[in-house]
Amino acid sequence: DGWGIASVDSHNPSVELAVEPTQAVHSSSFKRLTSEQKSDGALLHLRWATSGLSVKEGNTHPFTYEKYSFIHNGGIVPAESLDPFVDPSLLALSRGETDSEKYFYLIITEIKKHGEIKGIQSALKIITTQLKFSSLNAMILTPTTFYIISEYNQEKRPEGEPEDYYELFYRKDNNGVLVASSGWNQAGWTPILNHQLVEIDRTSFAIQIHPSI
Repeated sequence: DGWGIASVDSHNPSVELAVEPTQAVHSSSFKRLTSEQKSDGALLHLRWATSGLSVKEGNTHPFTYEKYSFIHNGGIVPAESLDPFVDPSLLALSRGETDSEKYFYLIITEIKKHGEIKGIQSALKIITTQLKFSSLNAMILTPTTFYIISEYNQEKRPEGEPEDYYELFYRKDNNGVLVASSGWNQAGWTPILNHQLVEIDRTSFAIQIHPSI
């Protein structure tokens, strides 16, 4: 239902964003960007629209704020249940109506209070203890750090999807670190376990594992 790419170079705090509410396989822009665009860090998202949410540019991932870019796979219902926990000035910046964008702004709200690691953990605790969700799996990219959230309810995966639907994996080599959801050829990749928050230093490629909450 859409695709998006956010690139963030380690030497430049600005985020380059391209989104399009069309299937990637039919997009000349997607083909051009994935073959020609150069960056030392990027997020790529293929959207499967949540039921009831329209297919439009404003609802297409990634979402960005200042140096942060964000993608999410999962659902928090209803989306409006997030509103009381999000800084109103951030909600006013919304370009769509997705739960994912509100989730992102909740994370930013908590980062502003507690810093990045503790802020992400605080946002996850709010949702897991007070709201209804299927998966909070997400990736957050900054010029210096790459964060991966693995937090999901296995029994609430979409009907008909395999047991590994919400599983995340990473591959580290001399070129960097690649993280992806299931569905790729990931033989030999390292699994990211449920309830983990992974922190990757974009300069050294050092990886630290934290509890998600």
